[in-house]
Amino acid sequence: MLRRALPVIALVALGALGALAASVVAQGSLLDTTTGTSVSAPSSTDVTTTTTIPTGTVPTVPTTTAPLTTTSVPLTTTVLTTTALTTTARTTTGATTGTTTTPASTVPAVSVSPTTIVIDGHGWGHGMGMSQWGDYGYAKHGWSYTQILTHYYTGVTVAVKPEVPVRVLLFDGVRRVTLASDSPWKVTDATGAVVALPAGKLLLAADLMISGRTLTGPLTFDPGPTPLTVGTRTYHGSVIATSTGTKLQIVNRLGLEQYVDGVLGSEVPSTWPAEALKAQAVAARSYALAELTTIVTARAYDLFSDTRSQEYLGISAETPATLAAVSATAGQVILSGGQVATAYYSSSSGGRTESALDATGKDIPYLQSVDDPYDTFSPNHNWGPVLVDGARAAKALGIAGELIDLQTVNGPTGRVQKVVAVSTTASTTFHGETVRSALGLRSTWFSVRWLALAKSQTLPQGNVSPVTLTGIVRGFSGVQLEAKPSGSVWAPVGPVTPNADGSFSIAVRPSVTTAYRLAAGTLRGGQVTLAIAPVVTASALNGSVSGSVAPAAAGLPVELQVRNGSVWQAVVASTTDPTGAFTLGAQLAPGTYRVKCVPGAGLSPGFSATIVIS
Repeated sequence: MLRRALPVIALVALGALGALAASVVAQGSLLDTTTGTSVSAPSSTDVTTTTTIPTGTVPTVPTTTAPLTTTSVPLTTTVLTTTALTTTARTTTGATTGTTTTPASTVPAVSVSPTTIVIDGHGWGHGMGMSQWGDYGYAKHGWSYTQILTHYYTGVTVAVKPEVPVRVLLFDGVRRVTLASDSPWKVTDATGAVVALPAGKLLLAADLMISGRTLTGPLTFDPGPTPLTVGTRTYHGSVIATSTGTKLQIVNRLGLEQYVDGVLGSEVPSTWPAEALKAQAVAARSYALAELTTIVTARAYDLFSDTRSQEYLGISAETPATLAAVSATAGQVILSGGQVATAYYSSSSGGRTESALDATGKDIPYLQSVDDPYDTFSPNHNWGPVLVDGARAAKALGIAGELIDLQTVNGPTGRVQKVVAVSTTASTTFHGETVRSALGLRSTWFSVRWLALAKSQTLPQGNVSPVTLTGIVRGFSGVQLEAKPSGSVWAPVGPVTPNADGSFSIAVRPSVTTAYRLAAGTLRGGQVTLAIAPVVTASALNGSVSGSVAPAAAGLPVELQVRNGSVWQAVVASTTDPTGAFTLGAQLAPGTYRVKCVPGAGLSPGFSATIVIS
């Protein structure tokens, strides 16, 4: 379950993995042992505070706390993050997620960003309530489903509640949808008019026209002897279609037990131990029933079919093992104080669950922090390193200036409650969940390290003075500076010795265009380029452009270019004489011109100042 917009508490489901910030990542559904779904955690309003740093000053930044232990666990690759440790293939279905993980690679994790934020962490999801991988581990160690539930949900009892109907949102805001049945079926409109439908497909549009008749919504489609198909999935129960006149909302109405049948195999692999499946069935049933009794709205549905509530894939998710687990626990829910408990759960706790008080600021008696020793079965128990582009992180967080640190404030279980984002212009405080979402991280249990070099620059060819590279290293030891001269390969330059605040400087003297980066173990980040280029001077006189290239050499190619919008186009080309001089004759129409010299031999192109002909 993933985060959704509820006033006090939101949820995260697991059978598909978590979702990411809109610009960061999307996710889909899964039915194998790489499960990574999570029920969206409750969160308070994301209030930020900003402290402005006067222009021209550099804030003092304390050294980042040592990183958490990392392993080669599957990593999420998003718009903001990169990694070379694993490849994770994803599909997107609404807000749900799923993964197929390939074996870890031995290729180093590499970032070409000047500022590389290195993040390591634990777990997947909000961490409250039951950990699905911990559930699996306890079942493997002989625990019964009631023992598992009473471990994760403090002070609860298991009781039976009667069957109730639920309404699950399948589609919203669509122009049309395909419905189908393998046997005769029917539709009833709001006036009670009934239209018998033959076996086959029906394309329903927002005008609600069926068999040449425009019906009055909402419409209720009831199955015959076989279940109904909506889109590509088949569901128990009836289907309700509501129209706004231009868009459709499609809801599946069915019994709670059949709903849990469709949730269980969507949330966890059906190959898991029977007791683990039973625990998940009771948690899923409890969550759904609690939503029915505690969430009061005017909407036409009770639950989402994705990780905003629980992953629900209908009949396609049912297997003999999952159906047996639902049947064996029929009607069973967990109670706290005589009320059905909202049984939050997530994929992986990282080793200890989070209390509702620490996660949301609201103390919920049955959502206390407990040890989760068998979460080690989870491929996301430890994850990282995730390499985040500093500039794109600043943009995702709405930070002005260059981002130079993310300082974390941790809660009792180690999860990040607040993050102070420090830039060259301001210091802004965010909730940990805001940063997790913006950067596409798997949980709020993370730590931050830093590899940064100053920005790339162009130097004149022939420069003999050393150039000082500056940067920041935090959370690492034994960092080396590496260089890659044009046409060559990466090689060590020397060790980097940061100051107490992480800043450092190191002198280099490139003779050709050279890329530099920081190396820490198998990580590579903080990459910049010192471009070495000839100095080109040029001026226009009497219908031609003349000038020189330094250092002087004969036969260097030069080209007169004119700007056409955002593109520079060639006008005429020539070469330099032994003194480096050149003349480029052309009919110069009004416009903006420049001369480009491409010397080769590992040097970057040189450009003259622009010449404006009016």
